[in-house]
This record gives sequence, C-alpha cells and structure tokens, in this order.
Amino acid sequence: MPPLAISVSDLSKIYGEQTAVSHATFDVPLGSVCGFVGPNGSGKTTTIRMLLGLITPTGGTGTVLGEDIRSPEKYLAKVGAMIEGPAFYPMLSGRENLKVLADLGGFPHDRVDSLLKKVGLGERGSSKFKTYSLGMKQRLGIAAALLPQPQLLILDEPTNGLDPSGIQEIRELIKELAEAGTSVFVSSHILAELEMISEYLVMLRKGKVIFAGKTQDLLGNQKPITSVKPEYQVDLNKLVEIVKNLGYEPRVENGAVHIPVGAEIGAVLNRSAFEVGITLAAITTSQPTLEETFFEMTGE
Repeated sequence: MPPLAISVSDLSKIYGEQTAVSHATFDVPLGSVCGFVGPNGSGKTTTIRMLLGLITPTGGTGTVLGEDIRSPEKYLAKVGAMIEGPAFYPMLSGRENLKVLADLGGFPHDRVDSLLKKVGLGERGSSKFKTYSLGMKQRLGIAAALLPQPQLLILDEPTNGLDPSGIQEIRELIKELAEAGTSVFVSSHILAELEMISEYLVMLRKGKVIFAGKTQDLLGNQKPITSVKPEYQVDLNKLVEIVKNLGYEPRVENGAVHIPVGAEIGAVLNRSAFEVGITLAAITTSQPTLEETFFEMTGE
C-alpha cells in the first residue's frame, strides 16, 4: 500500500440525534489529488473539520500524514486549508493580510509576493481586501493556505465565485502542486473539473461513503450510454416505445433518447425505427461523465 496522506476508518460524527458522518472509511495516497464529492448536507465539511482537528469525532479513527487526528497539533504545521470561504481584514491589502498570517504562523515574508503571483493576484496585491471580488477572495484564501508550504492541502470549494478562466487557473495550480509532491484533498460542486484533475475520489451520500478509490475505476465500471436522436421531434415518443419494447428503460433529454447500453444496440434500433417510418438523425455512444455518475449514485 502506498504511503497515505489521509486514512480514516469507521469515522463518525453525531450531533444529538442527527448523524452527520456515519462510519466513513477511505484512504488518500500521498502526492495525489483526491476529489471529495457529495450533495449538500452529505457530511463533507464535517469530515474536513474532523481531519483538521476543529471538531472531535464521535467514533472511529483517522490519521493525517501518519498522525492521529485526535492529536492535530502533531500534523497541522504541515497542512494548509481553506474551508467555508476565507476570512481576512477588509481594510488591509491582500499583501498585508498575508503578511499578518505569515507573522502569526512564523513564516517568512518573502513567500508572500510569490504566492500572490501564483494565484493570479500579483497585480492586485496592494488593493484592499474589501475591494476584491468573490473569486479574488478565494484566490487569496488559497495563497494563505499555501503559506506553510504544506505537504497536504485541503480545499473546500476553491473555485467558488470564479469565472471559467479563473477555474482553469486554479485547476492548473492544483496540478502543479500535486506534481511537486503536495497532496491535495479538494471538494467541489463543479464535477467536470474534479474529473479532469482527480486521480482518486471519495463520494459521500447522507454521511456515508458510497465510493472511495481511483476515479478511472469508478467511471470504468459505469454502463455506456447510447443516445439516439430522431430527425423529427414528433417521432420522439414512438422512439421511446421502441426502446422500451427492446427491454431498456430510456431517458429523454435535449431532444434525444438516452439508453443505458453500448453501441451494440445501434443496428437493431436503426432497423426497428426504419420499420415504423422513423428516420434517425444520430446514434452516439459514450461513457457517463463523473457528473452523470454522481447523479445516478446519489439520486440527486
């Protein structure tokens, strides 16, 4: 087994009669990017807070960088984190805010300007934090999380408020950090981004882990989807009936019929449609995306 950045076993957190996290078990290898996904209220932030020592587990065990999560003082100096949005002094500039945090953490000031540049704030470092857009505030939060040159970086929705260009920049930043040896544990609702950068995934639903492992294993085990589009939309309902008669349960979306089966259905479907006077405009087969897989597995 490879060295682990995070390892939890049977981890639980209960508030009164409400179970926020239930018997979670998963591993995150060192040097990897691991996506952490789940619907709102599934227990992601609670899990992250337990990993950072902000709340105490009700049960189970866990380690971060080889140290017990019940002794966070042993590993927090090697962990950078941004959760639930960054908080800074509004009247100070981005640069001044980072210097204050550097002083508090005992980090050298000479890292500040390089980090501002790394997160795309090099030209706005002198601007007051209160003038920053939401996306700029997120970038400054990531810069703050990188001050300790962490072995493990934990990010909760790091692309919140960013435009497509900003999202791409953060994606590239996360890739660069991982290539340099930093382990990154990142939650995000933009699943297409996680699919591009995450070698591993942990998926939660109602506080329980429903998948933990390699992204390619999750997606590779999903059934392919064949999409069929009639030339005339008036034939859509007839096409649905044909698919049902062939023994499949179709889904209609964007003017096409989507069937959970591979390309082998193409010839049969084309012939069946032709026999009742339906002309098909397109037949395509693809593997489900992470987003489609997520919706199927979580029922969201």
